[in-house]
Amino acid sequence: MNLNFSVSELIHSDNAIKAGIDNTPTIKEIDNLLNLIFYCLQPIRDKLKKPMIITSGYRNMKVNFLAGGKANSQHLKGQAADFKVQGLKVQQIIDFILESGIEFDQLINEYDKWVHISYKKGKNRKEVFAVI
Repeated sequence: MNLNFSVSELIHSDNAIKAGIDNTPTIKEIDNLLNLIFYCLQPIRDKLKKPMIITSGYRNMKVNFLAGGKANSQHLKGQAADFKVQGLKVQQIIDFILESGIEFDQLINEYDKWVHISYKKGKNRKEVFAVI
């Protein structure tokens, strides 16, 4: 399997850079990011056959606060990523993922601007909803 994603791509944060915050994850959070890549992001990319633009991945507490994230956000654990696909609407991406059979914990249409996907190894709830 060729991987189109890197951990560094999923920990990059413009907010952290601007604020001078170190957004380096722990080993456990890196493990979660690798699971997210392996079980969600890469299978979506392989089946969709289109590049995905990661807009947010791992966020430590300070970076999560700057991003306006919830206190219990899965981004804090390295279990979530937000992304877009050029040329596709958010709902089209969500419908594609649902039809694909790809495993996930949460799949959220956030403001019709990006898709939030999360993965918890062995504990996926398969929740799908929208935040408008």
